[in-house]
Amino acid sequence: MDGNILEIEELTKGFPVSGGFLGRERARVHAVRGVSLNIRHGETLGLVGESGCGKSTLGQLVLRLLDPDSGTILFDGRDITRTSQSRLRPLRREMQIVFQDPFASLNPRMTVGDIVAEPLVVHSELKNPRERSDRVSELVRLVGLPPDAASRYPHEFSGGQRQRVWIARAIALMPRLIVADEPVSALDLSIRGEILNLMTDLRERFGLAYLFIAHDLKVVEHISHRIAVMYLGKLMEIFPSERLSDARHPYTQALVSAIPVTSPGAKKSRIVLQGDVPSPLSPPRGCPFNPRCPHAVDICSKEEPPFVPYMDGFSAACHRISEMENKRVGLIGLDRKS
Repeated sequence: MDGNILEIEELTKGFPVSGGFLGRERARVHAVRGVSLNIRHGETLGLVGESGCGKSTLGQLVLRLLDPDSGTILFDGRDITRTSQSRLRPLRREMQIVFQDPFASLNPRMTVGDIVAEPLVVHSELKNPRERSDRVSELVRLVGLPPDAASRYPHEFSGGQRQRVWIARAIALMPRLIVADEPVSALDLSIRGEILNLMTDLRERFGLAYLFIAHDLKVVEHISHRIAVMYLGKLMEIFPSERLSDARHPYTQALVSAIPVTSPGAKKSRIVLQGDVPSPLSPPRGCPFNPRCPHAVDICSKEEPPFVPYMDGFSAACHRISEMENKRVGLIGLDRKS
């Protein structure tokens, strides 16, 4: 996983809210606010947060399905922030998406074979019909569908099988980055593990990188190398997935405490946040989490905390963490002087 396939810097996106007789802009929804992160080649970065925090908007910005208001998007070192759609077209084969609801995203009038083959047709790949048919058969087999799947229609399959169809379509051109937007949230619990294992196998086999968007922290922990936590359009914390329990941001800790306990008789304390998520139409001043944070102090409502590293592989935007880290570094400095 050397080098970055994706780098975004201070990405911002808002949506106007119009009203009145002339339809003028009366307010603005601040969906993504100054988000910076990177994804390495072959890495899965999990992106979690409550509904409405800007996760899906960020995923669409990464693929340039939406144009950012400001910030920078680098795909494999190439700046695609302001690239026209016509010039983006050749890059589309390297960036794909898997949607939440496969039934809504699959054309019911097309056979599975035609759906999977469509990217090959659009990008003029394998023009020979026999070669294209063989490729579709191979993709159908790779994702675990029955051999006759190509001749059938989406309504003939279960939810999990339909998601396999979309995954086959997504990997048809052998992309290097896939944005998976809540790919298992619409599936039964018994099927989720199968789809997650399939995505992991494909990543290891083809060196794919994923931006895996979900609201279920346990699912993200299972499939990701690193986890990024968003709240109200801002990035709160990034950390290695295997060290989830070491995350220090109060919001992350609240999410961790909400993960159900599966061991019989096991208990853990629950952090119950007070109040509701503020409106993205009018985000609070300072730290966006400060109205609900159990550790908030005066500075939290006045100044926005910088996003800084505090441990190896950990970074967060929190005044409390920054203060604790400054004290730790100061103590290390004193030890060295002595």
